[in-house]
Amino acid sequence: MKFAKIVFWIAGIFGVLAITPLFFMLDAIERLDPPAITHPQFYYGFIGVALVWQFVYLTVATDPMRFRPMILLSALAKCSYALTVGVLYLRGGMAPVEWVTAVPDAILMVLFVVAFFKTRPGLGLA
Repeated sequence: MKFAKIVFWIAGIFGVLAITPLFFMLDAIERLDPPAITHPQFYYGFIGVALVWQFVYLTVATDPMRFRPMILLSALAKCSYALTVGVLYLRGGMAPVEWVTAVPDAILMVLFVVAFFKTRPGLGLA
């Protein structure tokens, strides 16, 4: 269970630190990566949902056994971004430098799956 706790603490803290600044970077993102964002509600909505998931990871870290069902959903959340970026890259929809943004999520997805199996309940043999 220690492995799961560490993985989820790291994931949650890293996520909060990486996502929170995005709330204040809309203008910079529009300048550095045109075209301009025409529907900011989707931009801020995505960031808000992503930030909430970081608090889910921090919650799982407090008691991985109790929140074990959320571990698989957490892996699915990480998979959704990694898979989307992978498909876009393979279809020629993004440059290699953009594809690497999915690497942390892909690594965390694998670690979440490992954490899921490491926290499986005992066989009940007492």
